Amino acid sequence: MTVQGFAHRNYLNADYRFRSWLWTTDHKRIAILYMISITMFFFVGGAAAVLFRLELMTPRGDLTIAETYNRLFTLHGVIMVFFFLIPSIPAVLGNFLLPMMIGARDLAFPRLNLASWYIFMLGGVMAVGAIIAGGADTGWTFYTPYSSTYTNTNVILMALGVFVAGFSSILTGLNFIVTIHTMRAPGLTWFRLPLFVWAHYATSLIMVLGTPVIAITLLLVVLERGLGIPIFDPKMGGDPLLFQHLFWFYSHPAVYIMILPSMGVISEIVACFARNRVFGYKFIAFSSLAIAVIGFLVWGHHMFVSGQSVYAGMVFSFMSMLVAVPSAIKVFNWTATLHKGAVSLETPMLYALGFIGLFTLGGLTGLFLATLAIDVHVHDTYFVVAHFHYIMVGGAVMGYLGGIHFWWPKMTGRMYPEWWGRLSAGIIFIGFNLTFFPQFVLGYLGMPRRVHEYVEEFQVLNVMSSAGASILGVGYLIPLAYLIWSLRYGPLASANPWGATGLEWQTESPPTTFNFDKTPVVREEAYHYDTGLTEASHSHVL
Repeated sequence: MTVQGFAHRNYLNADYRFRSWLWTTDHKRIAILYMISITMFFFVGGAAAVLFRLELMTPRGDLTIAETYNRLFTLHGVIMVFFFLIPSIPAVLGNFLLPMMIGARDLAFPRLNLASWYIFMLGGVMAVGAIIAGGADTGWTFYTPYSSTYTNTNVILMALGVFVAGFSSILTGLNFIVTIHTMRAPGLTWFRLPLFVWAHYATSLIMVLGTPVIAITLLLVVLERGLGIPIFDPKMGGDPLLFQHLFWFYSHPAVYIMILPSMGVISEIVACFARNRVFGYKFIAFSSLAIAVIGFLVWGHHMFVSGQSVYAGMVFSFMSMLVAVPSAIKVFNWTATLHKGAVSLETPMLYALGFIGLFTLGGLTGLFLATLAIDVHVHDTYFVVAHFHYIMVGGAVMGYLGGIHFWWPKMTGRMYPEWWGRLSAGIIFIGFNLTFFPQFVLGYLGMPRRVHEYVEEFQVLNVMSSAGASILGVGYLIPLAYLIWSLRYGPLASANPWGATGLEWQTESPPTTFNFDKTPVVREEAYHYDTGLTEASHSHVL
């Protein structure tokens, strides 16, 4: 068959054989492989959360012992951060959409893209192997010298799993950067790019520049633990604070690897369902780059109680306040985009609105942690846990689910049941707040994190949190069910069911193997909406 003939075959229907998927270089198929993989990791990490939330319903450790509890929250943290949150949107939605959004037939390095998935899966298998062998008990931060010297758990295999998965992030980021620079369609200037692309460009810079730091840091832990090389253990002349500096130099920018792609998703959804041009397009675009740059300069706010100098603490506090400014710009501009728009409350928009509210609350509580005096009080308490989850779950996961629902018709050619979508979005929003808002109060009252026993006066708030987690779990299971159902029974989707702008909506649903029959030419800005409704069925207009 000729290349031209093959191009007109749908990427989902081209070949159902399992082997053809394992050797594919089609960026859309690779995105679906990532989606299946990270969904499995999500439910593995979620299962651990269910177990330790059950444990925390009572003040005494009557479900697990301390050692088991430590393994559970380590499993949850490592799997969720390194094998779900970091790859979720870039590897799934970025892989699927970025070439189409810039008018390209594929990513710059298709085989490297496939290799990235295999590397990711190898790292995941190693991490799961460490879990099966008994797990690790260091937390997802692998703090030394405990991780490098004292614990008897499977730190080496777990750390090597994260180390290997890091190469997948580096290669994906490199692929995105080269693709955006070299493969844009004629007429697609930098300031005509969708904000989704800008967000992934900024994210890719962090992935390429930051991930090698965490990789070498974990390798040093393995070398000290396996070969006894004195690096972090103070008994051997090492410096444990060196580990913290190296770890947080990557891990705070890693927060933006998780949240910047979600911000790109929200920009697309808000513009589409407000039927309005994005307010302050250039400010949002440059704010993504500003977050990527300033994010590398704030790692020390995780170390206010480590003994660093007051002057260093003041500088890191100021920079942490500063990095909130570009995030606030995005929130203000999304709000302005909604102003006077014909807002339609479809499922993706509900997730977008949930993102804006939860991320704003998470960001504002981050300012508390950036303030030296307050951070000393709430450091290593449940206040930090709540803040982190408002950013990561309330932000990154809401953005991911919003993006999946927004582009699901494009990915599969099928629509999902809208009523179930709205119901699940509401359940997730309610369950999330019931789970994590009480933890702000717990942290302020002084309950430390990473403990399986606590004083009795904290029980009511912990029961509320565990009840919310059960609601949240149901909310996550509902989309899994109806999205799988829609693959067979969902109504067929048109090329552009939402009436959205963007090159990806000019392709078939699902797209052909090479996306476009001929290279498109761009003559308009990214968001040429007016406030009149288009072909999309907007039945719930405010």
